[in-house]
Amino acid sequence: MLVTAYLSFVGLLASCLGLELSRCRARPPGRACSNPSFLQFQLDFYQVYFLALAADWLQAPYLYKLYQHYHFLEGQIAILYVCGLASTVLFGLVASSLVDWLGRKKSCVLFSLTYSLCCITKLSQDYFVLLVGRALGGLSTALLFSAFEAWYIHEHVERHDFPAEWIPATFARAAFWNHVLAVAAGVAAEAVASWIGLGPVAPFVAAIPLLALTGALALRNWGENYDRQRAFSKTCAGGLRCLLSDRRVLLLGVIQALFESVIFIFVFLWTPVLDPHGAPLGIVFSSFMAASLLGSSLYRIATSKRYHLQPMHLLSLAVLIVVFSLFMLTFSTSPGQENPVESFIAFLLIELACGLYFPSMSFLRRKVIPETEQAGVLNWFRVPLHLLACLGLLVLHDSDRKTGTRNMFSICSAVMVTTLLAVAGLFTVVRHDAELRVPSPTGEPYAPEL
Repeated sequence: MLVTAYLSFVGLLASCLGLELSRCRARPPGRACSNPSFLQFQLDFYQVYFLALAADWLQAPYLYKLYQHYHFLEGQIAILYVCGLASTVLFGLVASSLVDWLGRKKSCVLFSLTYSLCCITKLSQDYFVLLVGRALGGLSTALLFSAFEAWYIHEHVERHDFPAEWIPATFARAAFWNHVLAVAAGVAAEAVASWIGLGPVAPFVAAIPLLALTGALALRNWGENYDRQRAFSKTCAGGLRCLLSDRRVLLLGVIQALFESVIFIFVFLWTPVLDPHGAPLGIVFSSFMAASLLGSSLYRIATSKRYHLQPMHLLSLAVLIVVFSLFMLTFSTSPGQENPVESFIAFLLIELACGLYFPSMSFLRRKVIPETEQAGVLNWFRVPLHLLACLGLLVLHDSDRKTGTRNMFSICSAVMVTTLLAVAGLFTVVRHDAELRVPSPTGEPYAPEL
């Protein structure tokens, strides 16, 4: 597994680099990139945001390994993950209102404090302290994916008066570098866990200075901004009306809940499947992220002027790849007949599919869900998503270790077949809908590839 992981990482990284270089050579210069004021504003945002993302990714490869290092059983670890998912959905429901009330800059500083405390709890072997840490992690995740973006959009439009059409360019670049940071974070986590001498807790300790720097730079360089709050009940009521009145929105919600709940379970299972066979967890994680980056690059190429495939087609392809991968895993994780290399390949295919799925789903959501109702609709999307993931982890909690993993992959396969049926239903509904097609590009594609 050691050689396989490193060779896969190098091969995937080389593929990503080749695709990105060819895309950069073929891309004409954009107007936004020539504006020095805009570039400086982007830089001020990226300095803080990328530090926050790097600290988040640095913790991912060794979370399960840390709990295992503290001699917790798989069922106990599953409960810790369930606590994290539950806190994410609960805090996610009120995160937008909290950020608007507290202020976006203060919310970003609060993120750095709560996530630092979350990392500090990892130094304890007390189960209750670790549960509290998972709850803090849920709050921090909700703030990470609401406060930073809200701050940027308000500053971009209201304070600097840049064209709103430039916003997608900023987040397109952020999405690319987010993948790069994730790849680098896996390598860094492997290095600190192996060399510092602290073991699996080392990446969490290393994340604390990054989080402290995130808060310090936000305090020094960012101005505060607020927004008028819309009542939480009105947000949810509006989202529910939109969800029930438009079949396209409902089907998108079903697809997101089913697909992403399976991905959450995959995040939990990959470590116990590969770690017993000597896999370098940080390098494996970096390989996963490189596969996801490769999928994103393939999405951009597929929707470009040359090939002009539609996001709906790529969404279908992503689901098909995950179905195939999960069927592979039901055989490669059979008790007594484990094949870690085959499992690793299946996991890489799942991450490649994620690289196709997320930009496709993002495009379809933007086109189908009215902008004023997006917050409410996404809240309703998240509830079944996290409930399904929690249910899956609780099933694992009560399963026999030898057969539970294989059975869970079998259940996930059935869930993804259901997802495929939902995708087919959505395709039937929207096949004549010109709004859900990427327009023929005449210049640099900004929004369609996000």
